[in-house]
Amino acid sequence: MKTEREYRDDIVRIGRLAFDKGWVAANDGNITLRLDAERILSTPTGMCKGMMEPGDLIVLDRQGRKISGHRERTTEIDMHLTIYDLRPDIRAVVHAHPPVATGFATAGKPLNLALLPEVVISFGCIPIAEYGLPGTHELTAPMRPLIPKHNALLMANHGAVCYGEDVFQAYFRMETVEHSARIQLVAELLGGPKVLPRVEVDKLLDSRTRYGVKSRSAGEPDCPVVAEEYGDERFTVTRSELIGLVDEALRARGLA
Repeated sequence: MKTEREYRDDIVRIGRLAFDKGWVAANDGNITLRLDAERILSTPTGMCKGMMEPGDLIVLDRQGRKISGHRERTTEIDMHLTIYDLRPDIRAVVHAHPPVATGFATAGKPLNLALLPEVVISFGCIPIAEYGLPGTHELTAPMRPLIPKHNALLMANHGAVCYGEDVFQAYFRMETVEHSARIQLVAELLGGPKVLPRVEVDKLLDSRTRYGVKSRSAGEPDCPVVAEEYGDERFTVTRSELIGLVDEALRARGLA
């Protein structure tokens, strides 16, 4: 366990990393961390995430009411509270507007292509939550069915949100989301991505426990992983199957 000051330092560090990477502009984005069962440490509203100091952060209760701090709370705190309510395993949330991932979100395209093994293992897919007015319950309503099953979401016409067991895991998940989106965009520009065969995707999903990944985000119906349905497996047949195929072809031509 860290001290509150150490947690404040962690959030400030993540805020500067997100700003330096161009994931947030001006006062965009917000970061929270659960200090304990009743208190949440949060970035304030109206402040650049690359220019924060530890004393700028505020402490809220689980209903989003300010306990301490000289700045005001973000209007999007309900999104963070919803994630904490639905995911007791989550201790930190990072919301940002990484440009390429947000581009996919504004185009209505989830990151669900089976392109990179590590992304398939980590996320399965990254779905899109339908648009809701920021700062209202309309924002979180379409997210609620997705939060229990996924560790990262695109938000239509808005941005992305990632969450984890600590603020660094949440940040690294956001980094993977944006990295995946950039690679998919380059593949699209080069003529279209080539997805992995379904048989290989199934192997990757089956191996998740070996890599310490929990069983969330494995391509549920709301966001199936798009893979090549045949791939190399269509060329693998047994001897009896091959004889049957030959006999069928001969009969079709009146030769048997």
